Amino acid sequence: MFRKPSRVFLLFTLVLPALNGCLWHTRRVPRAVMPAAVLSATPQQLVEIVNRQYDAIHSLSATVEFTATEGGSLKGKERTIAPFSGYIRLQKPESLRVIGFLPVVHTRAFDMASDGKTFRLWIPPKNEVIEGTNTVTKKSKNAFENMRPYVFFDSLLIRKIGPDEELLPTAGSTTVVNPKTKKLEIEPEYLLTVLTREPGGNILHAKRVIYFSRIDLRPVEEDIYDDSGQIQTQAIYGRLQTYGEIQFPGTVTIRRPLEQYQIKITIQKLQLNHELPRETFVLTVPKDVPVRHL
Repeated sequence: MFRKPSRVFLLFTLVLPALNGCLWHTRRVPRAVMPAAVLSATPQQLVEIVNRQYDAIHSLSATVEFTATEGGSLKGKERTIAPFSGYIRLQKPESLRVIGFLPVVHTRAFDMASDGKTFRLWIPPKNEVIEGTNTVTKKSKNAFENMRPYVFFDSLLIRKIGPDEELLPTAGSTTVVNPKTKKLEIEPEYLLTVLTREPGGNILHAKRVIYFSRIDLRPVEEDIYDDSGQIQTQAIYGRLQTYGEIQFPGTVTIRRPLEQYQIKITIQKLQLNHELPRETFVLTVPKDVPVRHL
């Protein structure tokens, strides 16, 4: 048995076509352009790209410019520090040295050295030395005091993906404005989620997510998660520059969403795979400088 059409249905059927011009409003929006060619890759090929790049670099010595920003929507304010120059020295497995200079006067603003387990940070303007482990046990109200050397290390070099790690590959896209043409462009990408399994359990947690551009299959971003599943560090990579036989991003932007700060590293000069003496990673400070242990 067929039901009779309801009065409401009949009303919309009869009235809507007559009101079509009144109900709909059309406006022009910028049209995003797809790239002419898009590359494809298997998850294993993406793993090989990451591991090959990591294996290719044993040490790094860079002259850089830092741009730091503190604050954001959670704090209701944002403070940007004037760009300042510095040096970064890195050597596997975990050695790191980062030095920053005050603008204009070019005296040392900070000097940090680490062996991967402990670190020492000297801040000459405050006449203070901070020492501690690479693990934050008690957070400071000053976001930059919570920064540890591994944040630089993990952001500059995307660590290898092990054969026993679980992978979840997905595909997506972002829409960006081309800085030259000022037009919207769609950038297709692969997302490779690296998962870790709880000991003795079947629960998997996201450890990190690596984003690959499908235009050239280069890593463009890595999100690193903490044990609670929140994004701890975001490393965003600029366009590749060629240094000898190796390509490396011209900029690396480090974001720490939970602490609400960001550091953009612009590489001005880079040497790769030069042997760095052990003294490079030893920080010696004047004896009269007070030391604060974290």
